[in-house]
Amino acid sequence: MITKEPILAKILRYLMYATALVPLIIFSQFMSPFHFGKVIVFRSLIEIAAILYILLIWQDRTYLPKINKIFWAFFLFVIAFTVTTVTSMAPFSSFWGSLERMGGLWTFGHYFVFFVILISVLRSKQDWNLFLEIIIVSGILSAIYGFGQKTDMKFFIGSGNRARIFGTLGNPALFAGYQLLTLFLAGTLFFRKDNSRNKKIFFGLAAIIMSVAVLMTAVRGSILALGLGFLIFAFLYSWHYKTKIAKKILIGLLFCAALFVIFSLTMKNTAFVTKSSYLTRVTNLSFGNFTVQTRFWAWQAGLKGWSESPRTVLLGWGPENFNIPFSKNFNPKFFTGPGSETLFDRAHNMFVEVLVTMGLLGFLAYAGLFVTVFTSLKKIKQSSDNMIYGLGFIPLVVAYMFHNAFIFDTSANFITFFSILGFISFLSEFPKADNIQKNTIEPATHYNKTLWRLTAIVLIIIISALIYKTNVLPSKANYATTRAIILGWNGNFNGAVKKYQEAMIYGVPGKYEIRHRFGQYMLEQSQKSANLDSAKHFKPEFVNMLKMVIVEIQKNAEENPYDYLPNLYIARLNIILGKDDPKSPYNDEALTYGLKALALSPTFVRTNYEIAQAYLNKQDKTKAAEYFKRAVELNPEVGLSLWYWGIIEFDRGNEKLGVDLIGQALDKGFIGSESDYLKMITVFYRKGDYNKLVLLYQKIIVLNPNNPQYHASVAVAYAQVGKIDEAVAEARIAAKLSPEFEPEARRFVQSIGREF
Repeated sequence: MITKEPILAKILRYLMYATALVPLIIFSQFMSPFHFGKVIVFRSLIEIAAILYILLIWQDRTYLPKINKIFWAFFLFVIAFTVTTVTSMAPFSSFWGSLERMGGLWTFGHYFVFFVILISVLRSKQDWNLFLEIIIVSGILSAIYGFGQKTDMKFFIGSGNRARIFGTLGNPALFAGYQLLTLFLAGTLFFRKDNSRNKKIFFGLAAIIMSVAVLMTAVRGSILALGLGFLIFAFLYSWHYKTKIAKKILIGLLFCAALFVIFSLTMKNTAFVTKSSYLTRVTNLSFGNFTVQTRFWAWQAGLKGWSESPRTVLLGWGPENFNIPFSKNFNPKFFTGPGSETLFDRAHNMFVEVLVTMGLLGFLAYAGLFVTVFTSLKKIKQSSDNMIYGLGFIPLVVAYMFHNAFIFDTSANFITFFSILGFISFLSEFPKADNIQKNTIEPATHYNKTLWRLTAIVLIIIISALIYKTNVLPSKANYATTRAIILGWNGNFNGAVKKYQEAMIYGVPGKYEIRHRFGQYMLEQSQKSANLDSAKHFKPEFVNMLKMVIVEIQKNAEENPYDYLPNLYIARLNIILGKDDPKSPYNDEALTYGLKALALSPTFVRTNYEIAQAYLNKQDKTKAAEYFKRAVELNPEVGLSLWYWGIIEFDRGNEKLGVDLIGQALDKGFIGSESDYLKMITVFYRKGDYNKLVLLYQKIIVLNPNNPQYHASVAVAYAQVGKIDEAVAEARIAAKLSPEFEPEARRFVQSIGREF
């Protein structure tokens, strides 16, 4: 008996088509605009699809998924993800993920449900072809959006002639990974035998557009992955088809690769390269590059944490918890001064990430997924009809793996990769799977329609509540937080605080980041005179707000006992409250939490600053000097640490040591405030160190170039060190800025034997 395709199957198929467009979603008015919205929409689509799928297989069990090696490999990785979440050091984070990345078991489970539904309802090559073409269209549109970021058109978020484009993913490396998947997919489909002329043009142009997009990200790992993928494809194609053109292309690609390496090694310091920020970046292949070094340091910290105990070796620290071993084994070289990137919540290497957070259990399951894919592709490659998919998807997966050795996955990459994985699963069942034609499925299973309808109503109610609780409420909290941020930018303190409070009341996943943002805002506001009264103390209402935010961040510390950051922020907030009273209990609280943060991350430089400041509040300069010294010992190359230690030693009466340390800070390129420099100018003047005076005045002039006294003073210092031309130039600037300085400047220039 032949029956028509169930309406639920059609609806599910269109829902799957819709997921292919998720990478284009941007929630511009939300925190993490390039990730949050994608996951919220994707999860909602899959949750709706899940109840429809349950109802569909109740009607007709022929829509159960085909169980093959790829299915089992994916399922085993989900099991490993689940087990390591249960055993996680921070289970809440492992389950829900962070607001920025929107990872965790809850979201990852949706990818598996997506995969299951995908391989169940796309039952013919026609279905899959349309789905894959939508994926490619999505990739093209994302690339075009990236090109728009090179313009000044406000429609494109991130526009303004951006040096490195990031498309609809918000990060050049993540965008490059997404484009790699879609361009190799388009390139593979270009070589299909049954393509029409228009389809061939479409796939070819798509591959070219997305290749250009990858190049415009200037992500070196991704560009290398692109070249590696092209080489592998050219080799496999020439090996199997034995065509002269393919061999010539392979030789040409090898020649271009060699030429690029030679160019990078011989031309990287030439004016032609250094004038271009793009060429400077892509030709820098040195392992000594700071960005490359930070990757190695992060991996080392993670791997050291992974090997800490048999438990972490086997099960890791828990998904989404890379920040814990990273902080525990923090490399002080990360901290080079204010603005340094000192917190890695990802390993920037998916293989290290999985090993550290899921242990051997997760790593073997993750590696097994790729092994299964390659064995399936080897089987597919043996079919004459599907050989091109094997030849095209092998370099696709290799390029994806190579790219992931330097970055991590997010929603757009996962959706695209698991979509391709679904197609590979379909092909591995070929030709059996393709014999199932649209509208010619097997008879429906007999079922109780009344019970089915009642169950449908119950499931709709449950899924509506679930979507509201896990997707709508987090969206409301996220939006309220961005309103708070914008109100804060506009100077509306009360409005900002009210919105932060509203966001926290929701109590949804992501509350950690919301509280943290509130803490950052209050720290910034503590520097504003509007929050001080005439006695230079904080206004009572501002003090109450500081106390309130401390209570909120304490919740972060309690919920995340291995995370140093909440403790550090509580210490900072208490330091602010105790700064005017050496006997204030807030200073003791600051020390308590500062020392907790230091115990969790013993080598984190900034924590020593906070502890030292708490001791300064208590007027204990000896202990303050001890912790500033520790900061210097952790990383002697940081001018800021040397400056702090030098100032405190100078104030303690250790003038010689203090001046020496301050001199080292200046030599390390320390950049301070105007008051910082003025404080030390007197010291170096008294010691007659005119070289240091020149350096100090150069720095202070950058901050305040219109002060004629600074130019006059540095002119004298220049003259003392024998730099007469510079002295004359500065004297003339002083006279130009203020006519009152002209007579004195003229006499000074004449005294050093020059004409004014």
